[in-house]
Amino acid sequence: MIDIKYIRENKKEVAKGIKTKGFSADLDSLLELDKKRDVLRKKIEKLNADRKKTAEAKNIKHGKEIKAELAELESKEKKLDGQIYDILKKLPNLPLPEVPVGKDETENVVLREVGEKPKLNFQPKDYMELGEKLGWIDTERAGKAIGSRFGYILRDAVDLEFALVRFAFDILKKEGFISIVPPIFLKPEAMRSMGYLDYNEDEVYHLEKDNLYLIGTSEQAIGAMHMNEILDAKKLPLRYAGFSSCFRREAGSYGKDTKGILRVHQFDKIEMFSFTKPEDSKKEHEFLLAMEEKMMAALQIPYHVLQICTGDLGVQAANKYDIEAWLPGQNQYRETHSTSNDTEFQSRRLEIKYKNPETGKNEYVHTLNGTAFAIGRMIIAIMENYQQKDGSIKIPTVLEGYIK
Repeated sequence: MIDIKYIRENKKEVAKGIKTKGFSADLDSLLELDKKRDVLRKKIEKLNADRKKTAEAKNIKHGKEIKAELAELESKEKKLDGQIYDILKKLPNLPLPEVPVGKDETENVVLREVGEKPKLNFQPKDYMELGEKLGWIDTERAGKAIGSRFGYILRDAVDLEFALVRFAFDILKKEGFISIVPPIFLKPEAMRSMGYLDYNEDEVYHLEKDNLYLIGTSEQAIGAMHMNEILDAKKLPLRYAGFSSCFRREAGSYGKDTKGILRVHQFDKIEMFSFTKPEDSKKEHEFLLAMEEKMMAALQIPYHVLQICTGDLGVQAANKYDIEAWLPGQNQYRETHSTSNDTEFQSRRLEIKYKNPETGKNEYVHTLNGTAFAIGRMIIAIMENYQQKDGSIKIPTVLEGYIK
């Protein structure tokens, strides 16, 4: 959520930032409501001062009149608060100055390519052909039992999943990340505060009977864990590495990747999440990207890094990088990682602060997230890059010690 004071003082900049992200907003109406609220608050302050004087003078009749007037004004203020909040919660986070301006994913910028694409002396197969032959992936039976965009993961692919999990946690724990397995449910107020309902509600699974939402990433549960808290400045950056199953409707992807396990309704993921001081969030963002690249390099999977343009940032992110792995069986790069700096967009909604030792004031932390491994997609990348002529899959050297 954007600070109303910042909007008041930087209206043109805010309007421009919102527009470059592909959103629209009536800032004039918002600021008009804000002015009305300011007038009301001044009246309420004056009446409270008058009420105190009246109490001291023991003028009971006049005190009752002031009390009634205050109740009416406070009711109007509460209504204005609600109207202003309803508009503010619909505004996307503003892009940072360094983000390239663009309309959609076609204008994302390739920052670098890393690693050599495998030189195969045979026609590479895609992961589904390989998986069906090896008995690692079964989407046909999943279709019968559950429906489309689900899959059974079997045999050595299961060993590969847990090898990736152990490998990632071993790396992240050394960097000070706290390991966590969060709940997979969130209350509506927590999910909304993380920024995932005002524009993306059709993407989230809602259990109406319990009024709970299934998480689409550990980020949502980890961020909400510290809502309404003041964090210890000495412990920042506070880093978590969360493992969870994730659930997404994939509502906006009809017709895309309908077969296989690349784009599914349920998948496992290890997510990095950081709470930082505002002045450290850009550095932390680069750190999260470096961690993603470190793990990709260890697996020796070729990839490129994308700087995401304004029109593809989404609601929460102020800056975002994607990593796309090279898949020889598909002859293209596909997304495996993403890392975002959400600045104070989520913490302002969640009321997560830290005490600034320099000012003595409680200020909002910045929140950041990054993929360690989206397990299904990493299995795909390993299968296609490490496939052998006979259809078998070689295990990356760095994972051999994790597979018995």
